[in-house]
Amino acid sequence: MTMKMLIPADGSDNSNTALEYGIYIAPKFKATITGLHVIDVSLMQGPIITDISGAVGMSPYDGFFEAIETSLNEKAQFILKNFQDRCKKNGFAAEVKIIIGKIDQIIVEEAQRADLVLMAKKGEHFHLKEGGLLGTVAESVTRHCGKPVMVTPEKFTEIESMGIAYDGSEPAKKALILSLEISTQATWPLTVIIINADTKKADKLCTEAEGLANKYSADCETIILQGRESEEILKFIREGSVELMVMGAYGHNRLRELFLGSTTSKVIRKSSIPVLLTR
Repeated sequence: MTMKMLIPADGSDNSNTALEYGIYIAPKFKATITGLHVIDVSLMQGPIITDISGAVGMSPYDGFFEAIETSLNEKAQFILKNFQDRCKKNGFAAEVKIIIGKIDQIIVEEAQRADLVLMAKKGEHFHLKEGGLLGTVAESVTRHCGKPVMVTPEKFTEIESMGIAYDGSEPAKKALILSLEISTQATWPLTVIIINADTKKADKLCTEAEGLANKYSADCETIILQGRESEEILKFIREGSVELMVMGAYGHNRLRELFLGSTTSKVIRKSSIPVLLTR
């Protein structure tokens, strides 16, 4: 397995942690790394500029927009230079891109040319945004990106083993196959977690998972738990059983999530380890 990794970079500490994970993972998959900085178009036009102009009682002066763009470009260049320097220090020649646009939309578009997106749970502007159980950009990307997305926590921990929550759904089957491929190549032992109070259904899911696992040379075991999905997964994580959790992203529709919440979002929000989501 070879891999093209896309890592959005905004200069925040959390973003730097995502890069740290990328640098750690890359050698295991002979991966290339692309750093992407998106200059938020809303910082260059619209309400923010209007508010500034109204506060001082005058229209923006000639060259005002150009000065804002120049400043944001200089910041982007600085962030991506540090990004490249860190990669070079670790033996990688990273490609970098600066694009102006709506941050989540640009990341989703650029992800179409990648195999994996690594991004921080909460980015530079998280405190300025509304809503969401995680950062607004991260939640939007994980919902709309057709490629696997690894959402990284605030602190880096070396990955030595991985787990996957398996419920027999199509997203879960795809996630399991990807997990087995990753486990085989990275030699990370894989634990398949089945959470179901119905013994017969749990045994059936266990047989399904083991059948898929037998097609790979991964070190894989299956365990059955009972309880609420999000709570059991988070308990498993807190016990330090694994350093990477894999899930099929957002198994329910948005209306159901509005009333019941999303297992995926709850796990990402509270997880102290990276969560790899597949669509």
